[in-house]
Amino acid sequence: MAKVSGRLFILSAPSGTGKTSLTKSLIRKNINLSLSISYTSRLMRSSEVEGHDYFFVERNIFEQMLEDGELVESAEIYGNLYGTSRKWINEAINSGKDILLEIDGQGARQVREIFPDVVSIFVLPPSLEVLENRLKDRNQDSKEVIVKRMAAAKEEISHVSEYDYVIINDNMDMALRDLVSVVQSERLRAPAQLTRYHDLVTQLG
Repeated sequence: MAKVSGRLFILSAPSGTGKTSLTKSLIRKNINLSLSISYTSRLMRSSEVEGHDYFFVERNIFEQMLEDGELVESAEIYGNLYGTSRKWINEAINSGKDILLEIDGQGARQVREIFPDVVSIFVLPPSLEVLENRLKDRNQDSKEVIVKRMAAAKEEISHVSEYDYVIINDNMDMALRDLVSVVQSERLRAPAQLTRYHDLVTQLG
């Protein structure tokens, strides 16, 4: 069985849609999909672990990485910088690993410019009302911040047509099932399968 390059997947969604929960559940499915760990300039929260949730660096270090071209994408969100290592992504894909990037729309557009074959997935809430209620139920943000997040959500959703797949997260289990289906179907595309099973195809053909 011949070795094929890994696939790069993007998962984007407005804040409060359940993107992080879906990502964690998808990785726990053990379908040989690795999560890319981003760099960020923001402070680490008490529940987070260095190198697991993010690589936490000082803002000046992040800006130097950006200037040196070490990041495949970057974005400033609510005053904090986020970005993905170009070297890490290339090494992972070349080794045959499938990688998932959990990033916003701005980052997704940057990644598409460098990796045109990336598979992009956008998660929508069932409605704006449900999204706002989810943000309120988290009890993490003030009313002013929620207003900003809702405005940002509408902006993100306006770019949904740029994505390859769209999933509605009205039910977490169903949305997760849809995500797994996307990953599996992409792995079964003919070019990859014909390379992976070259010897078999030759015997059969």
